[in-house]
Amino acid sequence: MVFFIGRVAESGVGLRLLEELIVPKYVYDFTEGNKDLRDLLGGKGANLAEMSNLGLPVPPGFTITTEACRKYLADAEIPVEEIATHLAKLEAAMGKRLGDPEDPLLVSVRSGAKFSMPGMMETVLNIGLNDASVHGLAAKSGNERFAWDSYRRLIQMFGRTVLGIDGEKFEEALEELKGGRADLDLDAADFRRLVGTYKEIVRAEKGREFPGDPREQMELAIRAVFDSWNASRAVLYRRQERIPADLGTAVNVVAMVFGNLGMDSGTGVAFTRDPASGQQGVYGDYLQNAQGEDVVAGIRNTVPLQELEKIDPTSYQELVDIMGRLEGHYRDLCDIEFTIERGKLWMLQTRVGKRTAAAAFRIAVQLVDEGLIDIDEAVVRCTGDQLAQLMFPRFADGAKNTLLTKGMNASPGAAVGRAVFSSARAVELAAQGVDVILVRRETNPDDLSGMIAARGVLTSRGGKTSHAAVVARGMGKTCVCGAEALEVDSRARRFTVGGTVVEEGDVVSIDGSTGAVYLGEVPVVASPVVEYFEGMPSGDELVAAVHRIMAHADGSRRLAVRANADTPEDAARARRFGAQGIGLCRTEHMFLGERRQLVEDLVLAETPAERQSALDALEPLQRADFAGLFEAMAGLPVTIRLIDPPLHEFLPDLVDLSVKVATGAGTEKDARLLAAVKRLHEQNPMLGLRGVRLGLVIPGLFAMQVRAIAQAARQATKARAEIMIPLVGAVQELESVREEALTILAEAGVHALIGTMIEVPRAALTAGQIAEAAQFFSFGTNDLTQMTWGFSRDDVEASFFGKYLDLGIFGVSPFESLDRDGVGRLMRIAVEEGRAARPDLKLGICGEHGGDPESVRFCHEIGLDYVSCSPFRVPVARLEAGRAALRSAGSDTR
Repeated sequence: MVFFIGRVAESGVGLRLLEELIVPKYVYDFTEGNKDLRDLLGGKGANLAEMSNLGLPVPPGFTITTEACRKYLADAEIPVEEIATHLAKLEAAMGKRLGDPEDPLLVSVRSGAKFSMPGMMETVLNIGLNDASVHGLAAKSGNERFAWDSYRRLIQMFGRTVLGIDGEKFEEALEELKGGRADLDLDAADFRRLVGTYKEIVRAEKGREFPGDPREQMELAIRAVFDSWNASRAVLYRRQERIPADLGTAVNVVAMVFGNLGMDSGTGVAFTRDPASGQQGVYGDYLQNAQGEDVVAGIRNTVPLQELEKIDPTSYQELVDIMGRLEGHYRDLCDIEFTIERGKLWMLQTRVGKRTAAAAFRIAVQLVDEGLIDIDEAVVRCTGDQLAQLMFPRFADGAKNTLLTKGMNASPGAAVGRAVFSSARAVELAAQGVDVILVRRETNPDDLSGMIAARGVLTSRGGKTSHAAVVARGMGKTCVCGAEALEVDSRARRFTVGGTVVEEGDVVSIDGSTGAVYLGEVPVVASPVVEYFEGMPSGDELVAAVHRIMAHADGSRRLAVRANADTPEDAARARRFGAQGIGLCRTEHMFLGERRQLVEDLVLAETPAERQSALDALEPLQRADFAGLFEAMAGLPVTIRLIDPPLHEFLPDLVDLSVKVATGAGTEKDARLLAAVKRLHEQNPMLGLRGVRLGLVIPGLFAMQVRAIAQAARQATKARAEIMIPLVGAVQELESVREEALTILAEAGVHALIGTMIEVPRAALTAGQIAEAAQFFSFGTNDLTQMTWGFSRDDVEASFFGKYLDLGIFGVSPFESLDRDGVGRLMRIAVEEGRAARPDLKLGICGEHGGDPESVRFCHEIGLDYVSCSPFRVPVARLEAGRAALRSAGSDTR
């Protein structure tokens, strides 16, 4: 070790590395970093360093790292000595000292996390001004108004950001001083008076003087920026964007340059392409005689960036040249902030710009055609979430309809129709060609027909993983859940919100992307991207871009993509959307509606003969169901899950039936039904008599379904059947059902794979044993998540999910995106032990997570063969499967 240290110390570089190993380095000058150090320097600091390296006009400065932030959040300490050292270098470079009363150096203190979080954290400008240095700034600039304007800005920003004073108090004082005048009409005397007023506000609100020591101003500002990492709006933004909470933010200390020195100065924002459409050109805004926050705050109207060519042609041309250089260097749309100080252009920030979903696809393809990126990179840059946004219909902009309320945006899209309050009415009106919105307090399996018939679903209860939400998403149906302001009266067939009453037949519009509920008809704009997936020709430029991205994603992916489909119509749509089979057919959905009578007969059967009679009546109906699916899929695999939920879900409500019998209004059959419902009722049916347990306890039930599958497969032109046994927790359960199924298949001369759903934790932990009797596993992650966490998806969001999200226990709902550490670990165990026991074991996923982009990437990582999701999500899963393959092959993962 001594020899190693001695050799390392022989060179200056080695000595510096050794010093950093011994004493952590928390501060970097802009000349020491580059764009690849985003983890350490944050996006802003890394890009300021990169622009400095490119020789662009960047004000000197330094970055305090994200590691320093994490240390500060842990022990409240900042690297004071390192900051002082780098400040001294900055002062030397500028030839000025911070707060010098004769010629002050002023600095800004700005946040800058690894991932862009615009406006979520804090910035303080003009640090270094006090009662003495403001006169030095006025003298050196020759502009007294500018100096006092900068001083009042410092007190205002510092008071709000660092001292926590309500910003409205400063705004009110400014408006009172203006007395209807414009900002530019205020003179130096006005701003001098405003400084005094602002100081009085600080004294009144905080019981202290505004700090006049420039070093204290800087240190307090740095601490405030670090603290803003955990501000409520930053936490909410990270949760929305799924940004890890433990990254921390960097802080950038930058020499101030001034856009508020007069009409030959100004500030602006520029984009190298239109972030809304993706079109090439010069896009942005410019504001003369202003500092950066003025553009964001909108206190004065900006002018289009093109106007700068007339105002200052030299700076404009330099800016355009830099924009082209930066886009070529970053190989992407760049978002730029700049300031012009008396005709001198300064670059304050650049980053890869945020964009709409449509712009993302257009820009990716444009950059391929321009030779800046390859098609692999283009696919990686276009996300499944963006594709989903392009697929949902939307309301036209500028609608003036009355907003009734807002609920949870459970399933995106825009839907318009007449309010109806029962599934029967929805089916009736839909059959007449009337568009309807099904309005319920909450939905249940009985509402499936109404949900299918309706254009959209609106409930006053439930969350994003309630029955209404899950089923609606599976159908690609617009849904707003949990609109608590709605008082739904199904019997009176109306709902009220505030003072507004909406009767059955009144038109409402619901926006599943925002959760908004409107009175009346809001015009809907169809999605050309969905029409493309449906096979309709289109000359739309956006559709052409989507086609190129999707074609390459399909050619790159390893994961197959199947669909969850229960009807031939769903199956046919899934194929149009690119599904390579059915990964989950839920047979319980086939037992609703008119068939409930046959289920009741099965439950009431008192002898084997009565039971067999009920099964014999169901079998031809099941056979027709499966035949339709086989024909629709034309030889692609169809995974059929045998009946899963508790039988009492198909029976009348316990309370309603009890009242009917108790009041004498019921029949003898009602009395028998009541006894059966009581016998089958469970406090927690998720853990009760369902799945494989039904097949073992109800003789002939699973055998009937397997016979129907076998007969339908024989009749079909092409059929690849896969029979899935649900809720297996022990290999013995699977073996018992498997033997009977194999016998039936052999008698019919039909081959079918037999496997199981892994949805019970014990199944994942004993996967090696279960794989000896199963030819495939399909992870049922809805139930696996419930049983692993120990809560129900139907009511958890209404109880404590919100609090858990606020506390950071959940970054995102585990029902929306797979819990990698818990549920994901169980899946890894099952994959490894299952394949160890049976190397050719086929592995898939059929829970709601099969269409979630993050979850699809996880499924690729652990080696699954396919994912299965709702038909509408199939294109999203296809794209994400391609992205996962390209990322794992080493593409840029931006």
